[in-house]
Amino acid sequence: MRATLAFILAGGKGERLAELSRRRAKPAVPFGGRYRLIDFTLSNCVNSGLFHVAILTQYRPRSLMKHVGIGRAWDLDRSRGGVELLQPHLGRVDSDWYKGTADACYQNRHYVEARAFEHILVLAGDHVYAMDYNLLRRLLEAKKADVVVATLRVPRPDATRFGTLELAPDGRIDGFEEKPPEPKSDMVSMGIYLFTRKAFFAAMTRVPEGRTDFGRHLLPSLIDEYRVYCYIYEDYWRDVGTLEAYFDANMDLLVDLPDFNLYDSEWPVRTPSRDFAPARYYPGAAVSRSLVAEGCRVHGTVRNSLLFPGVTVGPGTVVESSIVLDGCRLGADCRLDRAVVDKEAVVGDGCTVGFGEELTPNEYYSEQMTSGLVVVGRESAVPPGVRLPRNACVAVGARAEDFASAGDLASGAYVGTPGP
Repeated sequence: MRATLAFILAGGKGERLAELSRRRAKPAVPFGGRYRLIDFTLSNCVNSGLFHVAILTQYRPRSLMKHVGIGRAWDLDRSRGGVELLQPHLGRVDSDWYKGTADACYQNRHYVEARAFEHILVLAGDHVYAMDYNLLRRLLEAKKADVVVATLRVPRPDATRFGTLELAPDGRIDGFEEKPPEPKSDMVSMGIYLFTRKAFFAAMTRVPEGRTDFGRHLLPSLIDEYRVYCYIYEDYWRDVGTLEAYFDANMDLLVDLPDFNLYDSEWPVRTPSRDFAPARYYPGAAVSRSLVAEGCRVHGTVRNSLLFPGVTVGPGTVVESSIVLDGCRLGADCRLDRAVVDKEAVVGDGCTVGFGEELTPNEYYSEQMTSGLVVVGRESAVPPGVRLPRNACVAVGARAEDFASAGDLASGAYVGTPGP
């Protein structure tokens, strides 16, 4: 992989993650007790021996840029190779925001032209999986292919959410549909593409014609003229594109034998280390089937949940089937059930976050919040005694006066000020 460049697409808004992506790019969303989503793709690169990485950012990149830094956590702080973050820029010809995944690569094609890469690997920065990218390269060489697309099988009803592929007996792709209402196949694209240099630049010539997205526009136009093959992936992979998928993927890590192994020393998931003391459990604490990160202080009960670094759980508080992100403070005698509490939020004494059977969609996130999850936004403060029912959402930075003006909260309530 020394002659391969990885383009990691990390510019999407991630609007279906509701308040979690309001102030951060989707690849920077925390996951798995101590990681960010982009950690999995970056770790796959370095574990595969790929050390030339360019991250294409756009939407609210500050959190992502701070997290990646110079790439030291992934051994990407190198004089030859390493990681660079590329953002949309004004130039003599190109001067617009990225219009799609293919357009993001097109606007950075000069980065490739100036370097002697034999292969270009296009990756998403917001998927959870472990893959050796050398397997794609070997298949590309064995089939004398121009492009290899990583694919996997899903239940046929789920294929409507992906680009579906039809395959010839030798594995060559001879049909592609983006999110078809009636899929002809259960084989779907993972959004991972390995190009030869020649095929990459040939594909880029089609972007000015309006073919700005790999799945929707570019791939269907290539399969008739180029040798496009599929690599079938059979292990754990999750696209955490929705709030419910994000929650479920985190919960997947809590079963006794999870399908995704965070503890594989042969394929480590890397992330920047932080200076926290060890987690501490006080008298009366009870923790079961949970991931508790460094710096946590637990007085109460935690079941089937994830606590990120620096979380405090007060006495008498019960956290059940919930995700509590970095630096949150949960007061005494609280109850959390199917809740996602974003970074640095404070939940006052005696609060209930997640209760009842009513599932009215959220009044602001009517499509994103329908399954009963409750979200407490980043750096918000929930006053003591507040009860947040199913599908309720507390806005980023909400304060006590926001709750006072909201009155009695019903299922699907939104508290605070919505914003971009």
